[in-house]
Formats: sequence, C-alpha cells, structure tokens
Amino acid sequence: MKLPLVDATGKELRQIDVDDAVFGIQPNLPVIHQAYKAQRANARQGTASTLTRSAHSASTAKTRRQKGTGKARQGGASSPVRRGGAVAHGPHPRSYRQRLPRRMRRLAIRSMLSQRAAEGGLIVLDGEAFEPKTQALKQLLDGLGIVRSGLIVTADANLPLVRGIRNLDAMHACPAGTLNVETLLGHDQIVMTEAAVRRAEALWGGPQAGLRRRPPTATEEGA
Repeated sequence: MKLPLVDATGKELRQIDVDDAVFGIQPNLPVIHQAYKAQRANARQGTASTLTRSAHSASTAKTRRQKGTGKARQGGASSPVRRGGAVAHGPHPRSYRQRLPRRMRRLAIRSMLSQRAAEGGLIVLDGEAFEPKTQALKQLLDGLGIVRSGLIVTADANLPLVRGIRNLDAMHACPAGTLNVETLLGHDQIVMTEAAVRRAEALWGGPQAGLRRRPPTATEEGA
C-alpha cells in the first residue's frame, strides 16, 4: 500500500510504498485487547499486603462477655469488623505477570499501526532532524494538525526530542523499536519519520510477519 509523505507544514510531497504486512492488515481487536491487558498487568508491582487475624498484633481475648450486656457479640480486638482490626480477604504479595506469545505481541503492534493508517491517524514525515525545542515542536505539531494527543516515532532514540516534547500536554516521542500497544492506544495520531517506517517494516514486516514457530527437530527433541 501507499502512504503520503508530508513536510513540516503538512503538505504532501509524494507517495511512498509501505509493507502491507505492517500497515495494511485487518486489525485483530481481540489480540490488541489481550496485549493491552497483559502489558498493564505486567506493570503492576504486586507488593500490596494486609494483615490477617493470625498476623495481627492484638489480644485474642474477647472484648466483653458473650451474654448479658445487651450489645452485639464481639470477639478479639483483631476481628475484621472492629476498627483497627485485621483485614479479611485482603491483598497479599503476588505476581500479576501474564505471558503473551511473541507472535501475538507482533500481531498486536501491526494491527494498531494498520488501524491508525486506515483511520488517517498515521502521518509519515519527511526528514529525521528535529529542533529539540518545545516551541519549535509545538509549531511542527500544529502544522501537522495534531491538537489532542500525538506521538512522534523516530528510527533511533532521540533524547533531545524526548526532552523537548515532554513539556507539551499529551505529546510524546519514542524510537520505533520501543513501540507497544499501550503507547499506540494512548495517542490519537502517530507521526512517523520515513526512516521510522522502514525500521518498523524491518522489525515486524517482511517474510517473518506470517511465520509460525517451527516444530523442533529430532535432535532437539532428544536433547
């Protein structure tokens, strides 16, 4: 498929050919959803912890006698129904990690890029040099028609660009190699340089886009 290549003012310069396996597939929404859930779950620390009755430092004696007071029955001070007592069914340290197969992760990224391209939310920018100043980057984004949230994707890491754009609300920058579903979902429009497009094609396109995991050989099975 072809995508328009624009300059800093949004003027179309020419059409460039891009890999259909990366920018022209039918988006797989269930895989996108699963990849997003896995990424959010893997970001959780899982360190929340509460005290059960057995771990609570309090007397186990009844706070008052069982009958004759006219009040509700009460147990020890560590009872979950009492203020300052233990917590019933509370969280404890655990791992929330979810393993997602590599083919699914790659498919999720290709689906997101294809969806953005189909919706007109993918802009291919000519050139790779950015003036790493907030005001200059704001003028660039305004010229490209990005007003709500935007992501600039470069071929390689560009720390001055990241520092210059982080002062703009809902605007971010990252190299193509770190693209993920959460980042792509969090921005309405994606600005990719032509070099970043080629980098994305090298990472997720080509013949390996549809390759399945090869079966183990007899030597590997016996190892």
